Amino acid sequence: MDLIVRNARLADGDELVDLAVRAGTFAEIGPRLKLSAQTEIDAGGNLVCPPFIDPHLHLDAAMTAGIPRYNISGSHPEGIQVWCEYKKAYPQFEDFKDRARRAVEWEVAQGTLYIRTHIDICDPSLTALKYMLELREEMSDIVDIQIVAFPQDGILSYPKAPELMREALMLGADLVGGIPHCEWTREDGVESVGVVYALAEEFDRMIDVHCDETDDDHSRFLEVLASQAIKRGFQNRVSAGHTTAMHSYNNAYAFKLQGLLGKAGVNIIANPFDNTVLQARFDTYPKRRGITRVKELLAAGINVSLGHDSIMDPWYPLGKGDMLAAAQLAIHVCHMSGFDEMQQMFDTITVNSAKTFGISDSYGIVPGRRADLVILDARSVLDALRLCPARLTVVKAGRVVAETQPSQSRIHYGAESKVVDYRKD
Repeated sequence: MDLIVRNARLADGDELVDLAVRAGTFAEIGPRLKLSAQTEIDAGGNLVCPPFIDPHLHLDAAMTAGIPRYNISGSHPEGIQVWCEYKKAYPQFEDFKDRARRAVEWEVAQGTLYIRTHIDICDPSLTALKYMLELREEMSDIVDIQIVAFPQDGILSYPKAPELMREALMLGADLVGGIPHCEWTREDGVESVGVVYALAEEFDRMIDVHCDETDDDHSRFLEVLASQAIKRGFQNRVSAGHTTAMHSYNNAYAFKLQGLLGKAGVNIIANPFDNTVLQARFDTYPKRRGITRVKELLAAGINVSLGHDSIMDPWYPLGKGDMLAAAQLAIHVCHMSGFDEMQQMFDTITVNSAKTFGISDSYGIVPGRRADLVILDARSVLDALRLCPARLTVVKAGRVVAETQPSQSRIHYGAESKVVDYRKD
């Protein structure tokens, strides 16, 4: 074997197992395998899980917080304004690859090996997109990246956006994006969804649309997106990001919509970091939580995953690319603190996101699948969500791509001291 990870604790089992890897794939899995390998890693009874997946990230804006200015109000509209100012001040995106590379490295170091990034194509030169295409190839040894051709300023509201979308797809963008709620009128929003599907049909691409990212309960483009998926035969090939208007819909309509989403196989991507700070800015009290109906969607059998969305940009000035932290936050704001619900939340950054990403058949710690894994400094899924611990070792296709030494705390009792262990067991 090329690699054996011994004494691994998998999320769905109590017995420690060994994971044997050959030619970049899992060859054998079982307790105390009588095999040898060029490299052996002792997981020490810690949790070993498939890698995390971030299906919604904006790498073009990563680490631009404060350039050319900070978002003083912290609101979504001002974030868009600051981003427009950035594009005018730095049209060449000279620092793009350095910023984006660092953000990707942060995510990989924390166990994320699959990233879907939305790249703004409302730029006649498509500068950021071209840089991102280069970076996707340059970093392919450590991460798999999907690129969404994303019209930040709208498809009908921005001159020549459909032509720029087509050019972006011809250059190599993986998915067709959209943002119907930001078009000038309801009619334009509906028409923009038609443009998205026409391009997806022309280039045979999946769809990932920013949809109803607003507190307005009259913003209902998700039903248009889902109905078109059924009519055009795009079931299970469409994702909708944010969908925060759903938290303001009346319950009767939300129930009807869930049925439509299930029939269409639309993946919902919630983004707890951004939406809990950007939404409800027009509320006095009580203030809405600002995130879609994750709990109810999961209960209805809808595939829900979580995205990090922003890393230090005009919309969210914090963050370090930690998907476990995103899941931890979602547990709180989505009322998902029941034991089984917390297990479900772990799925939103692993197996659910694999479905969103379109890799369910090749993802997971299963013989014959690509040997991607993360060893966490935790004994269980619950402790991983509680602690957001160090990702001790990150392996992609059987090769170690990241390692982290956990920090250590000590309590001093006069001349005596002891190490503090935050784990439950």
